[in-house]
Amino acid sequence: MQPIIGITPDYDPTVHRYKIHEDYISAISSAGGCPILLFPHNEIPSFLDGIVFSGGGDIDPLLFGEEPLFQSGEISPVRDAFELSLCKQAMARDIPLLGICRGMQIINIALGGTIFQDISVQTNSKLKHSQQAPRDYATHSIFIEENSLLSALWEKETASVNSFHHQAVAFLGENLQASAKSRDGLTEALEHKEKPFVLGVQWHPEAMMHTTEQKKLFAAFLKAAEAFHKHRR
Repeated sequence: MQPIIGITPDYDPTVHRYKIHEDYISAISSAGGCPILLFPHNEIPSFLDGIVFSGGGDIDPLLFGEEPLFQSGEISPVRDAFELSLCKQAMARDIPLLGICRGMQIINIALGGTIFQDISVQTNSKLKHSQQAPRDYATHSIFIEENSLLSALWEKETASVNSFHHQAVAFLGENLQASAKSRDGLTEALEHKEKPFVLGVQWHPEAMMHTTEQKKLFAAFLKAAEAFHKHRR
């Protein structure tokens, strides 16, 4: 039986509409999983084997103890509340988690971390983190930390990724460690030190499934979901 992977969709509060890019669905299906969408609910479905926190808009700064800067973008309180609750519940059950872009930031905030509301204002970075290039095209390098999950998966020290964000992880949450950084020192990937599989990446691997690295990433996530499924049964 294929592992059942829940994916959180984006939510537009102005038109009360959920949406998801088809790349997420294709990536999970291609890796051997059965993708379903997750909508706000009080409890995690008991049949889930893994969760993908997808990309999207900004997160309410009040949720990590800060006042909003002028550069902060549109927020979705419904989505913020649901994903933070979902992440905490999933962590408690050791459900495998993959956070993508905004999803990585959700994992960090759920564990008490913070994010930079705007890279250009709050850091000294001169790198372009919001690319003007095709979605599946890599535009900057990342440097992979030794003894990390990414290092074990990819067996290399550097890689190239796409980039669509103006915010970034600042202070790491409890029991999280950086798996990769960009040349300007910003966290590009993080993982949990104790949980079986909790990985966040700042890029969009679902859009780059033609690369060996991203295929290995999703394969590892699905392998963890399969192991969880067996344990759950």
